Amino acid sequence: MDKGVGRDEQIGFHKGALTTLAKEREEMLKILSIVEQLMQMHVKSLQELGVDLQKSEQQKGK
Repeated sequence: MDKGVGRDEQIGFHKGALTTLAKEREEMLKILSIVEQLMQMHVKSLQELGVDLQKSEQQKGK
């Protein structure tokens, strides 16, 4: 940071940034959790319909 900015201001800036980033990380984890739940729901539905996802993936790889 700029040398003209005081130490306390620098500390405040960095602490504020960390607080904001921690909240952003929490929100990202919530979104990831929702996406994971939705994916699992679709996997379960496909399995109930008799679709073997592992077999499908293996065939794609060949």
